[in-house]
Amino acid sequence: MKPVNTQTGRQVTQLILALDVDSFSKARYFVEKLYPQVKIFKVGLGLFTACGPRIIEFIHKKGADVFLDLKFFDIPNSVACAVRSAVGLKVKMLSLHILGGEEMLKAAVESVKKESRRLKIKPPLLVGITILTSKETKEDEVLKLARLGINSGLDGIVCSVKEIALLRRYIKKKFFVVTPGIRLNKISHDDQKRIATPGEAMKAKADFMVIGRPILEAEDPLKVVQELI
Repeated sequence: MKPVNTQTGRQVTQLILALDVDSFSKARYFVEKLYPQVKIFKVGLGLFTACGPRIIEFIHKKGADVFLDLKFFDIPNSVACAVRSAVGLKVKMLSLHILGGEEMLKAAVESVKKESRRLKIKPPLLVGITILTSKETKEDEVLKLARLGINSGLDGIVCSVKEIALLRRYIKKKFFVVTPGIRLNKISHDDQKRIATPGEAMKAKADFMVIGRPILEAEDPLKVVQELI
């Protein structure tokens, strides 16, 4: 779960490219251009609504993994059904809102276990969203939600870089961290409030950092990715 640089012995923060585009052709362009430098691609609400499972199948055929970021948030039975369907897509990880509550989270965890056993496949990692990085929040609110998520059986937490140390300090169970809101510098925020640079994410020992627009809108996306790696 936490790859290590064999030369330095230090933990590696893995890059996830957010495919925040609105068509299959645009997504295919970036996957073909950036794989294998990028090995994990995030498929969110916009792209999945436009393309459905087809884009996930394409990414898998290229050899890459998928973070299915649909942010499930509904009554326990509905989320359990959605998660069960997502398991069949063989994604690496998928997201849901911790704000949905303990009953919803545990229903999702149990659904993943049962469906993975039925299909005899490796279960996807369940990652819980605390507070979106487009919003300002207090650290204790993030900690409260993260603790609920991990105690309910989630594998990881989505939070901003500045909250990682707090979560590591007070949550003793093993979990991984996904950090969105990554910007190459602190000048461009777009619609994000709690941002960080790639260097700050790595220093904080994030397991994964999600980057979208800074790469997608670059004149040379491949060069940006190579510099990050």
